[in-house]
Amino acid sequence: MTDEVKETFAHASGGRRAGGGGTAPPAPAALAAKVRTLAPSMTRSMQRVAEAVAGDPAGCAALTVTGLAELTGTSEATVVRTARLLGYPGYRDLRLALAGLAAQQQSGRAPAITTDIAVDDPIADVVAKLAYDEQQTLADTAAGLDTGQLGAAVAALAAARRTDVYGIGASGLVAQDLTQKLLRIGLIAHAHNDPHLAVTNAVQLRAGDVALAITHSGSTGDVIEPLRAAFERGATTVAITGRPDGPVTQYADHVLTTSTSRESELRPAAMSSRTSQLLVVDCLFVGVAQRTYDSAAPALAASYEALAHRHGGSRGRP
Repeated sequence: MTDEVKETFAHASGGRRAGGGGTAPPAPAALAAKVRTLAPSMTRSMQRVAEAVAGDPAGCAALTVTGLAELTGTSEATVVRTARLLGYPGYRDLRLALAGLAAQQQSGRAPAITTDIAVDDPIADVVAKLAYDEQQTLADTAAGLDTGQLGAAVAALAAARRTDVYGIGASGLVAQDLTQKLLRIGLIAHAHNDPHLAVTNAVQLRAGDVALAITHSGSTGDVIEPLRAAFERGATTVAITGRPDGPVTQYADHVLTTSTSRESELRPAAMSSRTSQLLVVDCLFVGVAQRTYDSAAPALAASYEALAHRHGGSRGRP
């Protein structure tokens, strides 16, 4: 079988992308974000393929499936599986995306800087590196966010009788941020960072309620347990996670994936994950506010007015 025939077969047999059928392959700009997000869940051989295409899109775009397999020391089947996991029906679609990404990179975009922070880095360098890394985290999250899943989650939150949000540690702070926003527009929402209280509240949920779990790893037991309880009682469940293959997604009707940034000794995962989680939370809040504008706008105005005296003036003053 020739390389061309193999590639044609791979294209024809990969019509259903990983994670759901009928969705268009990701745009070239989203490829690097996809690699960073999904790499932790890949086998080592698939990681080699993913790292190769993200690191040298122009060079890999010129390779056949056999050539890329030889370059990465893997098999043609591994190359095709990696392409599908990244969201492309077949290797030919991945090559087209690589060519598009290479063209974008050759159009004058500034080269990426390293975000590794050393103990002896000047504070100005720390600021620049953190700012760049957070920008990249936000861009990756936006590029990889499934807007269909996001829209469904927004619709569920806007119509919910009650929303419970679960998070532990840094994710617990994000959970509180979301519930405070929902409360400001007149919705009933509770954040639970105590695992016992989370479960006892989750078993009271039913159809028409929403339970939302926030866990970067996707495997935090204290978050999964209440989400499962809510799921089993018919509530609509949502997971915000950096691992779309994590255990939490078994009990989630809707999954919102955040960027998985590279952590370092001086920048733990909790910092980068919080940045991407807050972006998703803001998207959810704005979407809900849009859908409930007639009631949300007066509620926001009332909350501003109620707190105005604490900020030295009435609403609208500087």
